[in-house]
Amino acid sequence: MEMCKLRVARPTRSLATVVRFYREGLGFELVGGFEDHAGFDGVMLGQVGTPYHLEFTVERGHEAPRAPSPDHLLVLYVSRREEWDARVRRMVQAGFHPVRSHNPYWDVYGKTFEDPDGYRVVLYQGEWTR
Repeated sequence: MEMCKLRVARPTRSLATVVRFYREGLGFELVGGFEDHAGFDGVMLGQVGTPYHLEFTVERGHEAPRAPSPDHLLVLYVSRREEWDARVRRMVQAGFHPVRSHNPYWDVYGKTFEDPDGYRVVLYQGEWTR
């Protein structure tokens, strides 16, 4: 069976601040973007070699809401401890500090960071086994 590719798309209050979080903090790369497509501006961010990317959009003249709850998560599994440590350091050096996870499970082997729109990213140190 052919592998699917995944795009997760959501609105943001500010492209510039959310791009900084995902590029400078998490190391995602700009993989595309658009301006004034039917009143929307957007960017796509991803990582080389992965079958997914994130799309963030701003609708001109509208303010996107914040995340509905602190349990709206994007979880990134990082299997090697050294790589996980480096990713956490990168987030902190970019000025983003861990927050306590709403679900304490994620604090056992991970660090949770909140993006500028209130959505949370968990850097989980461990294997994806499913």
